[in-house]
Amino acid sequence: MRVLERFLESLSALGLEPATALVAVSGGPDSLALLDLLVLTRDQHHLSLIVAHVDHGVAVESAAVADRVRAAAGSHGLPCEVRSLALGPGASETEAREHRYRALEDMRRAHDARYVMLGHSLDDQVETVLMRVLRGSGPAGLAGMAPVAGPLIRPLLPFRREELAQYVLERGIEWWDDPANRELRHLRSWLRHELVPKIETRFPDLARDMVGLASQAAENRAAWDALLDVLPELRWRDDLDGGSVAAAVLAGYDSCLAGALVQAIARRLGCPLGLTRAARVVEFAARGRSGAIVELPRGWRVEIAFERLRFLRPAPEWSAGPITVADVPSGTCRWGSWTVTWTPEAAPERQQRGGTRAWFVPGTLTVRPGRAGDRIVPLGGTGHRSVVRCLQEAKVPRSRRGRWPVVEAEGRVVWVPGVCRSNDLLPAQGTEAVRVDVGYS
Repeated sequence: MRVLERFLESLSALGLEPATALVAVSGGPDSLALLDLLVLTRDQHHLSLIVAHVDHGVAVESAAVADRVRAAAGSHGLPCEVRSLALGPGASETEAREHRYRALEDMRRAHDARYVMLGHSLDDQVETVLMRVLRGSGPAGLAGMAPVAGPLIRPLLPFRREELAQYVLERGIEWWDDPANRELRHLRSWLRHELVPKIETRFPDLARDMVGLASQAAENRAAWDALLDVLPELRWRDDLDGGSVAAAVLAGYDSCLAGALVQAIARRLGCPLGLTRAARVVEFAARGRSGAIVELPRGWRVEIAFERLRFLRPAPEWSAGPITVADVPSGTCRWGSWTVTWTPEAAPERQQRGGTRAWFVPGTLTVRPGRAGDRIVPLGGTGHRSVVRCLQEAKVPRSRRGRWPVVEAEGRVVWVPGVCRSNDLLPAQGTEAVRVDVGYS
């Protein structure tokens, strides 16, 4: 079967929906093959394509490569964005990879794209599994690279590197041969040029066997992930900034089972966690007090709050200053990790006390962080209540309260979104009002 037909089969199996997709193009044959195949099949997949290139600033010719990628995008009539990192020639494989994925994620968010298409091949998968074997990875790590991992999509995993190179050659596409791919100081390059060829002289089916190993490991990993949803007493829950389970239930399991479940939670959320730290988290679930926090790698944390063990994503940079809304008839703005949207709309008959949507008499509203001593008159109530007390009753963990929006008008707290609406500035049913929606993202 021809490459194009197999590519359509691979893409169809991924179940992608029509959306905006970044195509990560390094300038090498695999990524250029991916770009060409996506362009040729766009009537089938209906993806809106944007070419993305990360210039690591490692090779001296990197600027010229970026220009080639721009030209390739232009030849297909596609927009192209280039991010320059200036890492320098001493950058390690790990450093370059982490910066590359971070840059791609930034570009994805900037373009509101759903997917990032990557050109990893079957040979890349074999090398990844071997690298993890050599580094003592656990069973889940041996699953290698998934065809779909969040926004990351790898439609070329069924293809050998050699056939992709032949494809671009036949299509008359010029590519860049990155000299870093031949530097044996890099582990992947050493595997590719030294170790794999030697192993294949004794084990000619190495690629097939490594892919089979990855498939078995992926099934095992998927089974542990599914277990989180079929243990009702564990009470898994997606949270705004991570996920959580019942702390006492987890701590009551056999230590091996509890540790495996902690690792499954961490994998689901994208938190790197080995056996030693997983065991530490299990012990923390058993002995930790409410409000206590344990630091994990790369900015992750675990916290005990309201009898739940909460995994917290790394906190983004935070702008906690007050912002003003409703100065104009309608609009949208960001406050930290929250989005605030307002628009004119007739007031309904009733409003929810704890909703994330509220209607106000037209006027200026200010979104700000909470302050010591903040008080509110709850909707339907008669006396003032402490905002902190309202947050506690809504089971908002202490770690999140300082980043929770408070809406003020004329010096009074009129709303704590998702927690408590006040009696102030309530418009009568059917009268002109400002509808405000607040959401976390």
